[in-house]
Amino acid sequence: MAQRDFFVGMTLALAALAAPAALWAEDTITSYAITTFGDPPKLPADFKHYDYVNPDAPKGGEMSEATYGTFDQFNPYTVKGTAAALSSIGYESMMEGTADEVGTLYCLLCQSLEYPKDKAWVIFTLRPNITFSDGSPMTAADVAFTTGLFRDQGLVSFQAVLTKFLDKVEVIDPTHVKYTFKPDSPPRDRIQIVGGLSVMSKAWFEKTGARLDETRMDPGPGSGPYMLDRFDSNQRVIYKRNPNWWGKDLPNNVGRYNFDRLRIEYFGDPTAAFEGFKSGAYLFRNENSSKNWATGYDFPAIQKGWVVKAELPNGNIANNQAFVFNLRRDKFQDPRVREAIGLMFNFEWSNATLFYNLYARINSFWENSTLAATGLPSPEELALLEPLKDKLPPGVLDQPPVMAPVSGPRQMDRGNLRKASDLLDQAGWAVGSDGMRRNAKGETLKVEFLEQDNAFDRVINPFVENLRKLGVDAVLQHVDDAQYVRRSRSHDFDIITDQFPTGEEPGSGLIQYFGSQGVNDAFNSMGLADPAVDALIEKVMQAGSKAELTIAVKALDRVLRATQFRVPEWYKNKDTVAYFDLYAHPQTLPPYALGEMDFWWYDAAKADALKAAGAIR
Repeated sequence: MAQRDFFVGMTLALAALAAPAALWAEDTITSYAITTFGDPPKLPADFKHYDYVNPDAPKGGEMSEATYGTFDQFNPYTVKGTAAALSSIGYESMMEGTADEVGTLYCLLCQSLEYPKDKAWVIFTLRPNITFSDGSPMTAADVAFTTGLFRDQGLVSFQAVLTKFLDKVEVIDPTHVKYTFKPDSPPRDRIQIVGGLSVMSKAWFEKTGARLDETRMDPGPGSGPYMLDRFDSNQRVIYKRNPNWWGKDLPNNVGRYNFDRLRIEYFGDPTAAFEGFKSGAYLFRNENSSKNWATGYDFPAIQKGWVVKAELPNGNIANNQAFVFNLRRDKFQDPRVREAIGLMFNFEWSNATLFYNLYARINSFWENSTLAATGLPSPEELALLEPLKDKLPPGVLDQPPVMAPVSGPRQMDRGNLRKASDLLDQAGWAVGSDGMRRNAKGETLKVEFLEQDNAFDRVINPFVENLRKLGVDAVLQHVDDAQYVRRSRSHDFDIITDQFPTGEEPGSGLIQYFGSQGVNDAFNSMGLADPAVDALIEKVMQAGSKAELTIAVKALDRVLRATQFRVPEWYKNKDTVAYFDLYAHPQTLPPYALGEMDFWWYDAAKADALKAAGAIR
């Protein structure tokens, strides 16, 4: 069946759709879903629920987890202050993806979307009877108003994305909103960008005078399954399921959002948080400490069988966690300095000595996927790279992609020490009589690792020791959460630990993390402003097929790795979780989400047994 015929067939299947005839153009596509490259969606128009959920999952109980640090507001869309955990949980968007499919969005707030083949515009038809948590109806005016908020008051990098794509948004009537896109914007992701925007209440913003770029303690009404119940500042936040949630019977939501409450407990540091779990202060933990996982799970609740310890598959691309250089610092402008510092982190020793061999090294920005660049560039990759040759780092065109250095079994690898020493010598950082390296101005090569907790000390301290043997005046600086947020967001740091999520079908989000437009924003923490990277991001966004996308991403991966603005860390392709034995999940989990707050559920009988045994309160 041809693509157009497929979507026409889906349109005919949607007998419930009631878009006014005047809105329908003769040569447009109308559907309940959209895919990146026009392939048929996995789910049919009349799907009953997502494939990976338990449609009969019981409702009730509470999911409780932990975080550490502090919070001082409930607006997740501003860089000011620190938003409480799950602050955006009350909001929904026009469309949403699933946890077992790449590149497809299904209607959520909309019941259909209509667009021409060139995606010059899109009209969303809202579902009937959508209400916010305060009981007020949602209309197309709320959709258009929220788009304006993101365009005018959103994060600078996202404003750049939206401005690049969107020409105008129009309210046709209370249930129809139209987006018209700029002709020179890449067409592939136009609809997905606006379809993924959260929708908020116009009336509430106008009544309160709230802004998207300012802090506030009231998240405002949303249309989603949960709403803020109560909070104790810097101690806990509790969200409750909206008893009047408009969307509870939608096929998208069957078997999901099964808990009556979601509770997040705040702790001062990771050690305190782990102790809190052992005492039953919260009941679900996704363990990110290899030491805890290997040696810490021998407490009484484990021994008595009250706590389940499990390793569950995770098919996501690696999180791209890394030590990140602040390229705004003069001392990091020379890539030889960055490469030399990276040589002093011994992953192999760390994995064996500190991580109990639970991890693998991150190399690619698309690690754990078929998008990672390998070997020499293909002819198709070279066709994208060669026009940029004057802007590319050395080796991109004629060498395999940059790999993280490999070290020996001792903390200090002597071979890497010699390589790093040669690089710093070449970069003009000579060793002085005191063993410290200085440039021609007499300035010491000082490097500060900025951290907000002690959990990473056992990893960073050996790194610091190795650097000092190289002649680098390296230090580990601890600051409290408020200082960390302030300094990292104002780019007042040398090196921090950060993550760079990418995705199986990356698009405009790459601008926020790696594009020059986001150089002063929160996501582009390293301050990367590279014309070759910008050009390749454009190629990724313009890709018209999966094959073209793969070629463009691999080319971009090569350049990002060659810039060496990070020292890549580690990942594992499984979730290591522990939870008190009152939670259940579908037998087969989807590849792209653990989903404990989404499609897991509460087993009341098991909970009663644990309470009777004194395991939980």
